[in-house]
This record gives sequence, structure tokens and C-alpha cells, in this order.
Amino acid sequence: MIISGFTIVRNATKLYYPVKASIQSILPLVDEFIVALGNCDEDDHTLDEIQSIGSNKIRIIHTIWDLEKYPNGTEYARQTDLAKKECKGDWLFYLQSDEVIHEKYLPVLKKRCETFLHDTDIEGLLFVFKHFWGDYNHYIESHSWYAREIRIIRNLPYIHSWGDAQSFKNIPDFDGVDYYQKKGTHKLKVVNADAYVYHYGWVRPPQYMQTKRKAFTAIYKGTVFAESHFRKEESEFNFGNLDKLNTFHETHPRVMEDMIGKFNWQDKLYPNKLPDPKTKHKHEKWKNRLLSYIEKKLLNGRQIFTFKNYTLVKH
Repeated sequence: MIISGFTIVRNATKLYYPVKASIQSILPLVDEFIVALGNCDEDDHTLDEIQSIGSNKIRIIHTIWDLEKYPNGTEYARQTDLAKKECKGDWLFYLQSDEVIHEKYLPVLKKRCETFLHDTDIEGLLFVFKHFWGDYNHYIESHSWYAREIRIIRNLPYIHSWGDAQSFKNIPDFDGVDYYQKKGTHKLKVVNADAYVYHYGWVRPPQYMQTKRKAFTAIYKGTVFAESHFRKEESEFNFGNLDKLNTFHETHPRVMEDMIGKFNWQDKLYPNKLPDPKTKHKHEKWKNRLLSYIEKKLLNGRQIFTFKNYTLVKH
């Protein structure tokens, strides 16, 4: 059994992504790791960061992002497909560069891949997500955030990244352009991975968080819109009231030690910085808070009225 890891990245150090920790987190499990490295800005040092890992398992392919041909976040999906095509494994383990796997799950994941290697009905493994917010001590469990996603897929040519690369789909007649294609597509049949993805995409110094949001907006809506929109915003992101979130009492992945050691923006978080009364984050809005309460207290965490891009097979 061969397992390939793969990811996409662009301007990771400039935007405070834990890309090094992300790659390192599954290197002991995978036989190779493919990195699709996009055309980074001159003041970014992502290539140096990845090369500093010093592993012969890592292979970097250099890519050019085309945001005109692939708007609305679909360039993420195209880049993911470019990396996927370079993979040689039976199973392909996809991590975005702000996602990290705890070392305690690696033996579990290896066993799950072995168990279903020859069960060709199973096309992927489904992970539970833990979304950290603001700092490394708080995380979000909300109806407004995806709770599970596919991160290990079988190496089949008809499986493609879908939408803005949040997930994967069976797209037999893919035209190579429309990553939001629905006609003729099928959800992947998956089993639970019995593991978590630790998502650190919303743990950054407030000024980096705002810069990342601006870059993210440009990828979806274009540079002109992003420049105009963020001209009206504060230079630092307001994370709101963290006291209303879940507190994390477990351990982080060991590979995150360096990133966590750089944490120095506590004075810019609540209660030192009060929430903006004009702005509510999606998890703070009353509708999502009500639905989250129902799901947690009455439905044992099962989300309702949400889109699921997979078919869960019980084993």
C-alpha cells in the first residue's frame, strides 16, 4: 500500500499559514508528498520554508495561478487537481496548508487505509474538523461551520477537487474548467477516518488575519473589489468575544510547537479588545446559535439543513 500526501500553497509565510507543520504532520505516514507551489510574491518565503523540512519525500511542482479563467475560488480546486495528478499512491491524503493532523491519529489512519484498500466501494475517508479561532485555546462548534470533510481519497482519475477545494466529487465527464459542475456528478462514498483535522486558518495575528481575508477575497471576487472593500475596514481583524467559544483542553500536534511559541497577540483579543457591535461573525448570529444549540443538545452533534458533499457508508 502506497499513500501520497499532497497540498497547494501560495504566499504561505506572507499570510501566516502553518504550511511547514501541515506537511510535517503526515510525513511519517505518507510515502511521498506533492506540493503545488503557486507563483508567490517577492516578499514571500514559502519555498525556503518547505525546503527547510529537508525530507526526500517532498516533491515541489511550480504552478501559475490563473484567477481570470478560474474565478470564485475555483483556482484552489484546479491547483488541487494539479497536485493530485502527480500522486502515485493507492490513497491520496490531502491537507490544505492551514490544516494539521495530530500524531496520535497516524496509526489509526494507516489501519483505516489498510482495512479499506481492497474495498473498492469506498472512495474516501471522512474527517471531523476542529476549527480554532483567535488563539490556540478556543475553537468553534457551530451550525455555520462544516463539521466533517473528505481528506483521504482513492487515486482514481474521475475524482476531482470540487468547488473551492473544500471537498471532492466523482466527475466522470469533467471539462477541466467548471469546478462547480453539478450535472453528471456523484458524491463520494466514504467511511469515517476516526480522526480529526485541526484547522488553524483563523489563528493569526489580527493584522495578518485581515491581510489574509483581503487576499482570499481577491481570489473569489477580484483584486479591484478586494481593494475597494478593505479600504473601508480596519487594519486589524476583530475576533469578537472568545469567552463564548469552546475552550481547548487537549494537546496540539507536536509539529505546531514553533507556531504556538510565536503567539504574541493576546492583548489584541477579547477582553482587551472589545467586539465590534456593528459586526457579528457567522457563528455569533442568533439563527446559527439557535441551530447550533439544537444540534448539540438534542441531536448529539448531528448537523441539520447543511450540504454534505459525501455519502457516508456505515461499517
